[in-house]
Amino acid sequence: MIATYAAVLAVCAASLAIGQATIALCGGRRWSWLAPAVGLGLLCAVCWGTVRLGGDGVVSAIVVLALAVGAVAYLRGRLEGGAGALRAGGPVALIALLAASIPFAVEGHFGILGTSFNPDMSQHLLAADRLAHGHGGQLLHQGYPLGPHSIVVALHKGLGVGLVQGFSGLNVAVAVLAPLTALAAFTNLKWLPRTAGALVVGLAYVVASYFAQGAFKETIQALLVLAFALALRESTRTWRDLPLRFVPATLLAASSVYVYSFPGLTWLVGIAIIWAAFEFAISRMRPPALGVGDAATTGPAVVRPVLLALLAFAVLIAPELGRMLDFHSFETFDPNGPGLGNLFGQVSPFEALGIWPSGDFRLAPGDGAVPAIGYHLGAAFALVLLLYGVVRCWGRRESAVLAGLVAALLAYAAARVGGTPYTAAKAIEVGASIVSLAILLPLLDRPFWRAGQPEGRVSDGDGEGAKEPIAATAAVVFVLAAAVCSLLALANAPIGPTSYSPALTGLRPLIASDSTLVLASDELLADQHGAPFISWELRGGRVCIEAEGEAGSRPPHGVRFVVTRGGPERPPYPSLRVKRVAPPYVLWESTRRVGGHSPCPLIAERQARQGPSR
Repeated sequence: MIATYAAVLAVCAASLAIGQATIALCGGRRWSWLAPAVGLGLLCAVCWGTVRLGGDGVVSAIVVLALAVGAVAYLRGRLEGGAGALRAGGPVALIALLAASIPFAVEGHFGILGTSFNPDMSQHLLAADRLAHGHGGQLLHQGYPLGPHSIVVALHKGLGVGLVQGFSGLNVAVAVLAPLTALAAFTNLKWLPRTAGALVVGLAYVVASYFAQGAFKETIQALLVLAFALALRESTRTWRDLPLRFVPATLLAASSVYVYSFPGLTWLVGIAIIWAAFEFAISRMRPPALGVGDAATTGPAVVRPVLLALLAFAVLIAPELGRMLDFHSFETFDPNGPGLGNLFGQVSPFEALGIWPSGDFRLAPGDGAVPAIGYHLGAAFALVLLLYGVVRCWGRRESAVLAGLVAALLAYAAARVGGTPYTAAKAIEVGASIVSLAILLPLLDRPFWRAGQPEGRVSDGDGEGAKEPIAATAAVVFVLAAAVCSLLALANAPIGPTSYSPALTGLRPLIASDSTLVLASDELLADQHGAPFISWELRGGRVCIEAEGEAGSRPPHGVRFVVTRGGPERPPYPSLRVKRVAPPYVLWESTRRVGGHSPCPLIAERQARQGPSR
């Protein structure tokens, strides 16, 4: 527990300090809630750029510490609004941390998130282990983005936390940083609607569901997409007079390359293009709204800031171009494969609306405890609010939010038509926070909720005073329903083995496609969801898994190898000899001739070639 929360604190503190210092260097003097996302993105890039230097991660830890300390020193005396930011962000961070801790509290121990939902973490742990020991690996050579893994290695070397605790800490930190970033959209509200809105947007149902299965890359990407749209929004507001006003957005785009490789740019480039088109169209249709000058986005004065931002983007992604080309052939992108991953079928796009009363996002309506009508009514209610939000956003010139919404819709349509159910589900998750923002921003950004608004005043001068009670009621109902759904997903998250060793994967070349029996402890299988990890690590062969306490007097007929934990002194069955000792495992081989049909199931070879499915 201590190691996990130490990792959370380290990632959050470094992200906040480095992100705010970066924004200050771009000219922003007041505290910005885009700092968490900018800082986390830069951490991914910096750690990846230094993790392969001497020390196998020690240099990364030292560089991050130096940057964080330097950022704090630079901000001293230059930062405005720090006290107000602490008052606004403190409750959000605390509630988000408590919410992200629900899976560990329900399971009663700390460990690997989501092991019975998704076994991919075993490969991420292996990749981080190899980076921490200065070795390459399949993922490294295939161009797989390893920015988040490098952060975990830096935590491992700098704080001495285990890799399992490092990944858990990173997952929880992202769950805290996302609602803090969402605060950028709600800064002018009273504390209660501001806090509620930030939490519902940052921990939208599908985002919470991916957190529950340990899918840290998707949750980081969703955070970067949300922050990118909000950074474009700020470029026409508080930053509109800054020459470097677009640099924070391009830093987020470049960071996405180190988290999600070139597919991550699908959303961000799409948002930028659509936003520019919206800004141009709006400037031609009517005068500036909300006191925002058109010159900030459509006049000649915009050319220099755009060129500076593009230059920063090019410099940051240049070291990763070769690996991006290598990643293009990664087999996950094969649309002709089964493409289900850990899903049962296509995931409904209505889950992005935030109201989906199920602890498992993979289930179809009615397959859980709630009747199907509950899903349909919730989705219909949220869809009406989304349509209302789109109209209000257009009227209030929220072009960045609308651009994010359209880009998310197009990304999902492309994945649904040309991809697989697995990639389509990822598109739903990445766009979920933007959808929640489009619903809540128009409902909450009203006189009834604004800070400093006199009690009882409900008119904002546009003739909609009579609608305020309706909007307030709709906002409360949506927030409560969406929060309950996200909490259901978090409470249903399984926590897997508290310990991990990549040595089991190292036995695969010896086992090849032969049948293998793995004897595991009852606790590992029953309480820590270890079976998916064992199957994944020995993929490509036929694998039987049995509890040590339930094993018979002889292995199943046709089994050639037996894997146990412990020493080689006592074979679990007669007629076995030691083939390899790879602590904490021992590989035994039968001394008798093995023949006949094996009862052990074949772990798909296609998965063996793919590596992790994300």
